[in-house]
Amino acid sequence: MLARFFRSSKRSFESLSEQEILALAIASEEDDARIYLAYADRLRREFPASAKVFEDMAEVEDTHRKSLFEIHRQRFGERIPLIRREHVEGFYERKPDWLRANLTLDAMRRETEAMEEQAYRFYVEAAKRTSDASTRELLGDLALAEQGHEDIARMLGDKHTPEDVKRDENETVHRQFVLTYVQPGLAGLMDGSVSTLAPIFAAAFATQDTWQTFLVGLSASVGAGISMGFTEAAHDDGKISGRGSPVKRGLACGIMTALGGLGHALPYLIPHLWTATITAAIIVFFELWAIAFIQNRYMETPFLRAAFQVVLGGGLVLGAGILIGNG
Repeated sequence: MLARFFRSSKRSFESLSEQEILALAIASEEDDARIYLAYADRLRREFPASAKVFEDMAEVEDTHRKSLFEIHRQRFGERIPLIRREHVEGFYERKPDWLRANLTLDAMRRETEAMEEQAYRFYVEAAKRTSDASTRELLGDLALAEQGHEDIARMLGDKHTPEDVKRDENETVHRQFVLTYVQPGLAGLMDGSVSTLAPIFAAAFATQDTWQTFLVGLSASVGAGISMGFTEAAHDDGKISGRGSPVKRGLACGIMTALGGLGHALPYLIPHLWTATITAAIIVFFELWAIAFIQNRYMETPFLRAAFQVVLGGGLVLGAGILIGNG
């Protein structure tokens, strides 16, 4: 009774007939071809060379599908059983298109390699667990075909995306990453780290109360994060500027703004004022140098100039906060 209750709704691979194995292979080749074509459609505008690779990969999958159709037609006739990956226990799965919509070019390449490798491993392991000689031979042939797909993928990549094309595509990916995440995130980090210095340190010296100072810092950081996030998302939809999704940019800017302020607000959870203030000042020092490093690394700003601008600006705001707090 319990065994029946917990029994899986999926078929075990060992229970499949040779006809069902062929049907499963046909369905898998069809699905993989659709995935490659979906990748090609997404990449065609910005990465035409890589789109061509995925189109050719889809053609390879379609060739194998036709071969499997012919084998099935010869052995079992025209009617193909309806059986897919999701019907079989332990069978490798493919994510639907809507879960792949945000994959980067590198992620697509890695996913393609994983798809072929998973298929190869599945057929090899399935052949080991099968005692029927003809089924073992069939699974072995399918495993060799999937292993061959990896070689074909590499050859197609070499043909359509030589080193200079890959370099250009990688530069495009890097530029998009900088425009969508780094640039708005850096603007938020600078605003959160610098603009909250004055109210936090002014509150610390004016109230001499670490908890009140923390509340000021928390409210200033969260408020600045919300404001900066909405401003970044609202002022540019990214269609003309090419800066990417306004939601992604807004989240990057808002989160980094809040984190920039919270970095030197959290030390005021320490009940001793001067211990909290010294800790906050040390954190501010590292925040400002981190901003200078990011500017140099991603925005190609000379490090000394970036450091001078950030440290000078941060020092002026910090000094203003201390003076106002002691006023």
